[in-house]
Amino acid sequence: MKRLSFFCSLILLTVFLVSCSSTTTTLPSTAPSGTPTASAAIGNFQEYALPQVNSGMMRPAIDREGRIWFGEMSLNRLAVFDPRTRTFQQMTPPRGRFGIMGVEVASDDTIWFAEQYANYIGHYLPSTGQYHIYSLPTLTIPDPSNAGKTLSLPSAPNDLALDSQGNVWFTELNADALGKLDMRTGQVQQYPLSIRRSVQTLDPYGITVDPQGMVWFTEASNNHLGRLDPATGKIRSFTMPGLETRTTLMEIASDPHGVIWATSFTSGLLLSLDPRTSTFTPYYTLPNGNGTGGLYGLAIASSSEVWITLTEENTIARLDVATHHFVLYQIPTKGSLPLGVVMDVHHTLWFTEAGSDKIGMLRP
Repeated sequence: MKRLSFFCSLILLTVFLVSCSSTTTTLPSTAPSGTPTASAAIGNFQEYALPQVNSGMMRPAIDREGRIWFGEMSLNRLAVFDPRTRTFQQMTPPRGRFGIMGVEVASDDTIWFAEQYANYIGHYLPSTGQYHIYSLPTLTIPDPSNAGKTLSLPSAPNDLALDSQGNVWFTELNADALGKLDMRTGQVQQYPLSIRRSVQTLDPYGITVDPQGMVWFTEASNNHLGRLDPATGKIRSFTMPGLETRTTLMEIASDPHGVIWATSFTSGLLLSLDPRTSTFTPYYTLPNGNGTGGLYGLAIASSSEVWITLTEENTIARLDVATHHFVLYQIPTKGSLPLGVVMDVHHTLWFTEAGSDKIGMLRP
């Protein structure tokens, strides 16, 4: 079975000199007593195989026509699946270097994507087939293995999110920074996350924008949730007491009420933070929070239902927040390695299967 070895290739060594200030806050947790309960359910699954194997499928996004967009890192393609015709279309982006990670659909059904290794934010117009490329700064750092030598590395954009003001926000793994692209002017602004020079210590990974316009992000190298106030540029970090420093936080999303959710790839943890009450709540999908089972994909329904992918468990799960109960849906294909997940307007789940090179569909 294929493993997620390509995750390791996304983390690139770098040094970045930053000049902003940030604060860290440790908040109280309000974990319900006892171990979360879980039950199995049978859903209606359909799976659609890509024309090729070893595609390196990443996060999906869905447009208003119900088409599923995603990047194929191993094949250097931006792809779309149309459920109506059950067909795939695969495009090669300009100057691509096998690094399409985050993909988002704008309100006009155009496609924004992060090209990590080619070091740009891309904008694809399906109606015309045109691309617009927004290049990011290159980092020059000392080579740790060769004294007196330097390395030139990309900022490495990873995930992105769109706000209501016409901006594209994204994380930069190598630069330990957030970026903002004003799609109206094409200008890029960077927000460093550390006050000292470091060798890529934070790994900013997932990003989302809450209903109040605050920008939230995860840091894969530590257990922090971060928040950027676009109005002031102030960055604040939040940490749940007792959470292991090595906890690898991945995807992040806001529900309609502004509660922040994040998945962890190392501890079977689904984490929520309610900024209104300043409380964390952990939901461990494994008994007592032990084990290495990884969560990756995260989707929040308009009804505030929380859906996740249990990658190593080959499962899609729904959390009933009120009862602290997980409902588990086993994917028919063994070793499918589900990654990203999205929900369409018909309450159908769509997800990428990195281990079997398929687009999966689940009707609960």
